Amino acid sequence: MKTLLLRKPGRKNLTLSDRPVPEPGPGQVLVRIRAFSLNYRDLLTLEGGYGSAQKQSDLIPFSDGAGEVAAIGEGVTAFRPGERVIGNFFQSWISGPPTMAHFASALGGPIDGVGAEYCLFPEHGLVRTPAHLSDEEAAALPCAGLTAWSAVVEQGNLRPGNSILVQGTGGVSLFAFQFAKLLGARVCATSSSDEKLQRLKAMGADALINYRETAKWGRAAVKANGDRPFDHIVEVGGRDTLNESLKAIRPGGSLSLIGVLSGTDVNLRLPFVVMANIRLQGITVGPRLHFENMLRAMADNDLHPVIDRVFDLDELDAALDRMAAGRHFGKICVRMN
Repeated sequence: MKTLLLRKPGRKNLTLSDRPVPEPGPGQVLVRIRAFSLNYRDLLTLEGGYGSAQKQSDLIPFSDGAGEVAAIGEGVTAFRPGERVIGNFFQSWISGPPTMAHFASALGGPIDGVGAEYCLFPEHGLVRTPAHLSDEEAAALPCAGLTAWSAVVEQGNLRPGNSILVQGTGGVSLFAFQFAKLLGARVCATSSSDEKLQRLKAMGADALINYRETAKWGRAAVKANGDRPFDHIVEVGGRDTLNESLKAIRPGGSLSLIGVLSGTDVNLRLPFVVMANIRLQGITVGPRLHFENMLRAMADNDLHPVIDRVFDLDELDAALDRMAAGRHFGKICVRMN
């Protein structure tokens, strides 16, 4: 089978190799991967980072994949060959609060991911693909989709009539946009591209901010929201955006910290956080239970992820370049053809 291997840290060391198709052991499920998607995390992982120990040689990268069951091992009862499935991002996090052991089971680093034609999963590490989704759409969900669902629903507790601000047009932000609209919330979205802002408007954005034209956008976003500070903000920028988010959040509001796209060193306005009773909540994907909740909601509402482009496997370099350049609107997927 074709397998992507990161021989050692550094994208230039990613190779396509041949390996035998593995046999499922007791409690294991062999999945034929049909598609995987890219996350900003993958770019960092390829360089040997992302804040956690990982295999330093022969790592199979990429965390988000979908396909169908090819074979099952002894004792497996939840799945049958031919069923369409998705790998859960944290293989051992089923429910409850996170632990370091859960974090150590992240696909694509520290453990092997889905960048291969066939992958073995424990029975508890899979969920069924909703019938209304293609394999490419299903592959877009495990990391970005569940992260947004955790931020907006499971931990954000967003309610109809609330207002939320999302930053940019990457996977997490667009999923948060979609889930917020599904809940009946008012959504303000930011982007540096007028073209992307028009696409956000077509999706139903209630207010729009071009952060390249308005660098200090915090107060401007509040004004665009009818002079109402936001109940919730999905913060993916980090250094260049966090203090603007604090200007835009209401007293007692929730700010979900997800990404650090602009850097990690922040001169934070701590007195304001304390005096305004702001809730700063770090979000790291979520458990399988919440993934299943999200998938049911998507199926019930015929909700589809926003797919930017689907590349073939031999176009992986171009797909990674597109992710790195930030040209995408939604999820970038790779087809295992």
